[in-house]
Amino acid sequence: MADATVSVPLDVYRYQPAVDHEPRYQRYTLDLAPHTPVLTALLKVRAELDPTLALRYSCRSAICGSCAMQINAKSRLACETPVGPEVASHGRIVVEPMRNQGVVRDLVVDQTPFWRQYARIEPHLKLDPAQPMPADRPNPMTPEEVERFHDTPRCIACAACFSACPAVEADPAFPGPMALAKLYRFVVDPRDHGRQDRLVRIQTEGLWLCLRCHLCTDSCPKNVRPSERIRDLKEMAIRVQGPTERGSRHAVGFKENIRTGGTLHELKLVRQTFGLAGTAGQVGQGLRIWRKKPEIVKRPRPIEGREELESIYAALDEEDGAR
Repeated sequence: MADATVSVPLDVYRYQPAVDHEPRYQRYTLDLAPHTPVLTALLKVRAELDPTLALRYSCRSAICGSCAMQINAKSRLACETPVGPEVASHGRIVVEPMRNQGVVRDLVVDQTPFWRQYARIEPHLKLDPAQPMPADRPNPMTPEEVERFHDTPRCIACAACFSACPAVEADPAFPGPMALAKLYRFVVDPRDHGRQDRLVRIQTEGLWLCLRCHLCTDSCPKNVRPSERIRDLKEMAIRVQGPTERGSRHAVGFKENIRTGGTLHELKLVRQTFGLAGTAGQVGQGLRIWRKKPEIVKRPRPIEGREELESIYAALDEEDGAR
């Protein structure tokens, strides 16, 4: 027995920069089975209603990552997003190109910025010339070494995380979640000889621009969890070089600040982050904040239950020492 169909209103982003003055949305309505992927719906539109619609796709099996786009404002793969739940939740399906990449035409974007950031992290093994890879036998890893990769090898470079990332939108210097997750993958690879150099370089090449919003992890179709790998990179970078960059000084200062009293001493945190010279440059902004929040200049009272807090920090120190 055939599945019942639902009426699926598709509002599709249409824009051809060389021709159109501004983007528009075009409504197509199809009767489809609820389990039908959004990609199949778009291909049906192109085959039966409008052959001018431009989109990118390939495998239709959530392997190649080509069909990543915004579906009801969330970056995801169109080939694995069924129409039924989207219509039930939103009443329609709004399909738009990925963010943070210029539109070439309709749903097709220019991925040059995405791949440029990927190339920056040198995504290949850097071998020790004195210890070349064995040519005639495998180079096995222990289960513990493989476990350290987490799920980073599952990444299909679909750019959904890049599209979802507000740090990419705010600052082109930020490499993006995928590039940093790939960097982590090489940093923990026991065959790679560039670990120290990679961790030192990335400190000043955008690592600390991450906003810790976790939208990249929420959008990833392969559960790579790039935000967690970025966190790991930050911890490893500090262990290798210490808190030498403003972002790392802020992280270390925040940790020490909380450990001291259990709550933030905001004025102290500014000094820890910017240093004495840098703090002088923040005086104007500090005065504006002080007028609205005069308590920031007072030393906060330590919280109750400090002993429990200290036990948490002791456990964290023990875990860091074991790495």
